[in-house]
Amino acid sequence: MESTIQDKLLSRKAVKVYDPEYKMTEQEIMDILEAANQAPSAWNLQHWNFLVVHSDEAKEKLLPLAYNQAQVKDSSATFIILGDKEANKNVDTVFNPAVEAGAITQDIKDVLTGQINGAYENEAYAVEAAIMNSAFPAMQIMNFATLKDLGTCAIGGFNRTAVQEAFNIDERYIPAMLITIGKSLKEPRTSSRRPVETITKFV
Repeated sequence: MESTIQDKLLSRKAVKVYDPEYKMTEQEIMDILEAANQAPSAWNLQHWNFLVVHSDEAKEKLLPLAYNQAQVKDSSATFIILGDKEANKNVDTVFNPAVEAGAITQDIKDVLTGQINGAYENEAYAVEAAIMNSAFPAMQIMNFATLKDLGTCAIGGFNRTAVQEAFNIDERYIPAMLITIGKSLKEPRTSSRRPVETITKFV
């Protein structure tokens, strides 16, 4: 079983051609997002929201904003991964249950809150943290989709400002990337990787 999972994950490729007849249900999509939502994050602030482009109408709206990349139209859905620039506002939601459960004390929560709010006084950090931490659930989406024999493709080429406006995304969030998901219609192109020994240094 372990080798099968490893083989699947290591053989994943970016899918560019999807079966437009294959439709995922909202529940199937939510199952993958439940897994993605278990991703790690700094201070466990969970710096992400998900906007799922699922309806035909929404796909048509997104298509030109993603420079007419056909996978946006033909895939079952496209996830817009939103990085949260104000994740410090999640402190109570994240830590209050831990305090109530006795996992941490109120004093510890207060110390953590001070650290977090201090960090978020730096606007550059807030943007950097939003992008970096939202990448973790994005990879989870692709991994869990792969384990379900579904194809995915991460897309960075899209008009972020236009997407923000078209889908009424609050300025608190950065559209970090798009991820298409669905059933592959064509074997994806294999791409090579640089030898790990040429990009790794021990110190």
